[in-house]
Amino acid sequence: MDASNSDVRASGHASDVAPQPPARPVLEGPDIARMLTRIAHEIVERAKGADDVVLLGIPTRGVFLARRLAAKLAEITGRAVPVGSLDITMYRDDLRLGPARALARTEIPGDGIEGRVVLLVDDVLFSGRTIRAALDALNDIGRPRAVQLAVLVDRGHRELPIRADYVGKNLPTSLRETVKVQLTEEDGRDAVLLGTRPADDTVSAERPTRTGER
Repeated sequence: MDASNSDVRASGHASDVAPQPPARPVLEGPDIARMLTRIAHEIVERAKGADDVVLLGIPTRGVFLARRLAAKLAEITGRAVPVGSLDITMYRDDLRLGPARALARTEIPGDGIEGRVVLLVDDVLFSGRTIRAALDALNDIGRPRAVQLAVLVDRGHRELPIRADYVGKNLPTSLRETVKVQLTEEDGRDAVLLGTRPADDTVSAERPTRTGER
């Protein structure tokens, strides 16, 4: 008999370590495609043709979503829609709380953002702190006519007065749950997964600070 197994049984702690249930998909590829198509049509309707719209994705998965939206807008309007990326790393308010983060790329379309409608694109809207950082980063680049926000999933639990203009799916969650967006370009599949935080992960549950969940 293995001594460690014997000790666990003797101490009565084996039942205390429950296996973490796997995250379950709540959205699949076809659902995500339909949501992006709907959001693209809403953008065209609201922006009266999207002539002045510039899409800026927030790395990482927000960039891929922005590119997909740009392609759908081009199909609808028959015109190319400028698309780029906006790195928010140095504008985050949690930099001091964790290890150093790698910088992503900021790519602004050639015509810039001055006087344009900038549509920020992200995968999950949670506390709102990522979007606050994006607004700060955008302010250092130029002065758009308006700034709007499109997200694939809004899971609630806002800590700042920020809301999305375009939402693929409102997904009610508890702070003990995790939301993970997977995209083919990064993960090899399209899905939205709902999981559960470890029972001892009290800090993350009380204040969201993880990538993709802000």
